[in-house]
Amino acid sequence: MWKSTPDQYGRVAIAIHWVSALLIVALLVSGFRADATADAVGKITVLRAHAAMGITILILTLARIAWWRMADRKPPAPEGTTNSQHRAAQLVHVLFYVVILGMAVSGIGMLVLSGAGAILFGGYLYGTSWTYPVVANGSLYIRHLDKMWANMTYGRNKVAPRLA
Repeated sequence: MWKSTPDQYGRVAIAIHWVSALLIVALLVSGFRADATADAVGKITVLRAHAAMGITILILTLARIAWWRMADRKPPAPEGTTNSQHRAAQLVHVLFYVVILGMAVSGIGMLVLSGAGAILFGGYLYGTSWTYPVVANGSLYIRHLDKMWANMTYGRNKVAPRLA
């Protein structure tokens, strides 16, 4: 079944969820790896993959929102769920989207404002050095890390068992 039923999520929702989850884990790993890499060529290689995965997450998240709005409906809350629990679950779900979209926007912002987009995707001149734009775009870098930390810390909810 492609669409959700009252008992469980459909195949499309499950596929988008798990592909997104795996890519988010890969983004965390690649982000920390890029930060720990001293070699400029190695850092650029990791950041190319990191940026591509981030854009993929953005597309998947927008597709997921469109899927819920236009084609499918989420299963109802399980029996015994209080109204306040249901509202809290909805709020957490919305906050996940805010964090994911915020991370995507801050990552794209870092690429554009730092000039790293041209370095990562427009060619790299060997012998030049590049570091994170901590001074000029420090607040954007801090926001990107802050959203990543919030996603890691508060990224748990009770929806996962219903996705299996």
